[in-house]
Amino acid sequence: MAEAFQFELVSPERLLLSEEATQVVVPGVEGEFGVMAGHAPMMSTLRPGVLTVSRPSSADETFFVRGGFAEAGPKGLTVLAEVAVPMADLKADDVARQIREAEEDIADASDDEARERARIALDHLRDMERAVTAQ
Repeated sequence: MAEAFQFELVSPERLLLSEEATQVVVPGVEGEFGVMAGHAPMMSTLRPGVLTVSRPSSADETFFVRGGFAEAGPKGLTVLAEVAVPMADLKADDVARQIREAEEDIADASDDEARERARIALDHLRDMERAVTAQ
């Protein structure tokens, strides 16, 4: 059995996880990377994607993450994500509905600033849609 290490997943809203893990697979900007106990020190920026947490005594758990960074070291891993949502909470129909609403917001935008905010929201939702459909 793999050795456990401390893992924390933090978003601006709350601490989502703070527990022992045997492995965490992180979507980094240069590709996915796995972290296990005793990992060499490193930092990486996150890309939108699915983060997978393997635990010593329970099933894997997955999260959609976007923005932020990961810091790994011999004592553990901390992921600070701008957005972090349990994949179990994401439903394809809900994401598709939100995408349609964001597309309408772009079409109905009264000025360039509102249009840009709606476009950014749409890009984020499409990242989420890719993660949901890949599962």
